[in-house]
Amino acid sequence: MDKIKAKKKYGQNFLKDDTVLSMIIQSMPNNNNHIVEIGPGLGDLTKNLVKCKDVTAYEVDTDLFAILKTKFAIPIDSGSLTLIHADVLESWTKQKSLHNSKYDLIANLPYYIATNIILRAFEDEACEHIIVMVQKEVAEKFSANEGDKEFSALGVISKLCSIESKILFDVPPESFDPPPKVTSSILYIKKDMSKTMDKNFNSFLKACFQQPRKKLSKNVSSIVPKETISSLFEELEISDNIRPHELSASLYSQIYTKAIIDGREQNSTE
Repeated sequence: MDKIKAKKKYGQNFLKDDTVLSMIIQSMPNNNNHIVEIGPGLGDLTKNLVKCKDVTAYEVDTDLFAILKTKFAIPIDSGSLTLIHADVLESWTKQKSLHNSKYDLIANLPYYIATNIILRAFEDEACEHIIVMVQKEVAEKFSANEGDKEFSALGVISKLCSIESKILFDVPPESFDPPPKVTSSILYIKKDMSKTMDKNFNSFLKACFQQPRKKLSKNVSSIVPKETISSLFEELEISDNIRPHELSASLYSQIYTKAIIDGREQNSTE
C-alpha cells in the first residue's frame, strides 16, 4: 500500500474492499458514455474503471495526484485516463460540464462535499448516470419518497429530475482505510435528460423544508405572501396542516411555478 496518510481536510477514506469495488463496476450501465471520477484517491476504483472505458479523474490533493500520475502512467500515455489536478467544484463553475460529451459520474465521494457534487451533476447536462458512494444518510435523502421521514428538498429534486433513484447497497466502515464513523451507501441515479434543474427552485425548496416539523404553509410564508399560499393550497387541494415531507414532488413543482415563476412574470409586466 502507498505510504500516504488520509487527510481530514479532504475527507479522505480510501476504499479497499475488492468485493465492493467489483459490485460498483457491475452496477455500471451498459452504454458508450465516458466516465468521470471525482476524488480517485489511491486509484483502487480507477484501476477497475479504466479496464472498462475511458476515464477522466479529478483529484485535488497534490500528493495523491503525484502518486496517481506514476501509478497510471501507461493509461495516461495511451489516452484512456485523463488525470486533472483541480478542485472539481471550481472546475464545474469555470466550464459548466466536467466532460465535453455524455458521461456517467462514478466515484467514492468525500462526505463533506458529496451533496454539492450530486446537485451539480443534476445541473450538468452532459451527466446521465450518477453512481456514487456517499454517507448512507445522504443516499436516503436523494432516494426517499414523499411520506418518508427522510423526504427533503434533495428527494424532491431527485424525483423531478431523474427517471430512477435508489440505494444499491450499503458499505460498512471496515471497507475503508481509515474507517469512517458512519455507514456508506452506493447511490444510483439515472437522470431524466429532458429535465434541467432551476437553481432558484433549489432555494425555494430550502425555504419549504427549513423547519421540517412545522406546517409547510408556515415555511413557505417566509418567501410567499400568506394570501397567495392559502389560495394556492385551496386550488391544488392541499391541506393546510400538511408537513413538508408529506407533499409530492409534482405539487412542489406546481406551487413553485404558480407562486414564484408566474408571480415574477406578472410583476415584470406591471
